[in-house]
Amino acid sequence: MKQKTSTPNDGMAWEDFTRMSQLIQNQFGIKMPQSKKIMLESRLRKRLRVLNMDSFGEYCDLLFSSKGLEVELIHLIDAVSTNKTDFFREAYHFDYLTDRILPRMGSGSSSGFSRKCRAWSAGCSTGEEPYTLAIVLSEFAKSYPGFDFSILATDVSKTVLSQAISGVYSHEQIEPIPMLLRKKYLLKSKVKERSLVKIASELRNRVEFRWLNFMDQDFGIKQSFDIIFCRNVLIYFDRPTQERLLLKLCNLLTAEGHIFLGHSESVHGLDLPLTRIENTIYRKIPQ
Repeated sequence: MKQKTSTPNDGMAWEDFTRMSQLIQNQFGIKMPQSKKIMLESRLRKRLRVLNMDSFGEYCDLLFSSKGLEVELIHLIDAVSTNKTDFFREAYHFDYLTDRILPRMGSGSSSGFSRKCRAWSAGCSTGEEPYTLAIVLSEFAKSYPGFDFSILATDVSKTVLSQAISGVYSHEQIEPIPMLLRKKYLLKSKVKERSLVKIASELRNRVEFRWLNFMDQDFGIKQSFDIIFCRNVLIYFDRPTQERLLLKLCNLLTAEGHIFLGHSESVHGLDLPLTRIENTIYRKIPQ
């Protein structure tokens, strides 16, 4: 066994950081420059306590052992991934979706909407984004008879997926949801002392949650999507990885489907079949 090179109190040895940062980028595509060393140390300390380990070197021994990657890699990505999200985050995206994109989907047919609208929340974190989509699409359906939809939600962290599937949130987390929509789609906890709410089953049943690593060659997705939300995901990848990922997403878009990115993300300079129609909103160019 490799000699312990550092203790949590002393910080992580550069050798250990280099090994882990290379593993994280190879397995998940997430950039881990030297400036992220303190962040990685901080996030892994809790994991070391759970494992009753004295040093980051000891953790590396486990991680790179014969069975380490199999049992520990999911915990490493939980520590590394950032899962900041909110209901109705970047609200103009949802306004543009319901005001401009969805009505156009039903305008080409005399009978209205001829097929189900399919949406994908790629990097769904704890579920606020796909449930927001479920709310706005449900509201749209009430005004447009014949409109139907399904939502796929994926993430690389099994921990946040578990939280998302439960559909349980605190009152602080649901603050961005308008009161009228809260009354329609949220259920209060039966235990008055617990300040929690749960997403109504009519919304939860609309969302399929699935684990997915963007670095996998085959996502195992056979359907195409009219709408893909991939917001605040690209910022963790280098430009070549961003381009490869976005090309995969484009291949899963319907003709003239739309991709929504985060406010600090752009496809400028990338060779992609996309045209910008609004800030961080792109439409696929028919081939």
